[in-house]
Amino acid sequence: MQKKPGALIIEGHVQGLANTRLLGQADIPVIVVDKENCVAKYSKYCKAFYKCPDYLSDDFIDFLIRLNKAFNLTNWLLLPSNDHAVYNISQHKDTLSQYYKVITENIEVIENIYNKRKLLQIADKAGIPIPATIMPELENPRIVDLRYPILIKGNQGLNFYKRFKHKAFIIKTPDELINIWEKELKEAKPEEYLIQEVIPNVHKTVSVTVFAEKGTVYTYWMGVKVREHPVTFGTATCAKSVFDEEMLNLSKQLIQALNYTGVCEIEWLRDSRDKIPKLIEINARTWLWVGLSAKCGINYPKIIYDYMYDGKIPQVTDYLKDKIWLNIYTDFVYSVINIFKKLDKPINVLKTYRHFQEACWDIKDPIPFVKYGLMINKFIKNR
Repeated sequence: MQKKPGALIIEGHVQGLANTRLLGQADIPVIVVDKENCVAKYSKYCKAFYKCPDYLSDDFIDFLIRLNKAFNLTNWLLLPSNDHAVYNISQHKDTLSQYYKVITENIEVIENIYNKRKLLQIADKAGIPIPATIMPELENPRIVDLRYPILIKGNQGLNFYKRFKHKAFIIKTPDELINIWEKELKEAKPEEYLIQEVIPNVHKTVSVTVFAEKGTVYTYWMGVKVREHPVTFGTATCAKSVFDEEMLNLSKQLIQALNYTGVCEIEWLRDSRDKIPKLIEINARTWLWVGLSAKCGINYPKIIYDYMYDGKIPQVTDYLKDKIWLNIYTDFVYSVINIFKKLDKPINVLKTYRHFQEACWDIKDPIPFVKYGLMINKFIKNR
C-alpha cells in the first residue's frame, strides 16, 4: 500500500462507498473509518476498516494520529464524508497536516459555511439572493413579519437535528408558531436558529458542485433532487444531472466571497414567485450522490487526490446531462409515498427507473449492495 499514498475515507455510507470505489478504481489504496458498521467496509477496494470515536470528539483526532503512526499512513489523503468530521478536522487542521494531506478548509472558512447565519449574511452582502430571513437575537418571537408558511432551522444543522429530532420545522399559522415555542422548541435559544419564508414547493433543489482554489471555480457539475426523504427538505433518493447557468454564476460569486478551496456542494431552490434562485446551504465536502457526477464525467475524489499530490488544477468538462441516480432501497418506498400523496405521477417515477445508476450496485463490487439491503433498517433509524 505504501508505493502510492492512499486515502482515508471518513464515514462509509453511500457517499463514502462511492469515494472508496472511485479512488480504488484508480489504483489508490483506501482505508475506511466509521463510528459503526457501514457499506464501504465491504467494498473490494477497501483495504482495511477501523471503527472510530465520535467525529466531534477530541478522541477522534487522537485516533487519526494513532492510526497514522500505527500503519505508516504519512501523507495519506483525509477525505471526510460527514459534516461533523469536516468541522473537527478543520479545527485541528494544523495538527493533522503534520500527518496527512488535508483538503478540508481552515476553520474560519468552515465557520462561515456551517453557521447558516454567517453564510446568509456573507451571501446577502455579496448580492446573492437568499430567502426572506429573520435572525432573532434576544427572545423567541411570538409574531413574525414573514409570509406563512415559515421555516425554523438551526444555525448548525446537525446539532439542531440531534437536539430537536428535526432538520427544520414548517409552521403554517401564527398559532402554530406559538405552539412550537411552548412544546418542540421550548429549550431553544434565539441565537441557535433562524426563521425563513418557505419557498413554494414548485421547483426541486439543485446542487451546484464545484472544485475551487482560493475563490476561483475551475470545474463544476450540477444535479437536481428528483425525489428525497423526507418528502421536503430531505436527502436525495433519486437525482438527475442538469445545467443551470444562472445558478452556476451565483455559485461562482459565493465561492469568491468565501475564498474557498476544495470541493463543495451548493444547494439552490428557484422561487416560483419571482423566478430567482435562492441560496439554501453549502456542504464543504463531497455529497451523497457524488457517484453520479463521476458517471457524468466529473470524478471529484480523483480531482481532489490529483490536486493534493500533483498540484493539478482540473479544467471545465462538458459533462453528461439527464443521467439518473437512485438508491433503490429508499427510493422505491418514497416513490410509493409520492404517488399515494399525489406529489408525483406513476409515469414520471417509471421514467426514472428505465435507465439509472444505482447508489450501491456495481457488478464488479456487488457485496456492498447486498449488505446495504441487510442493514437498511438500521441506517434509516440512525439517519
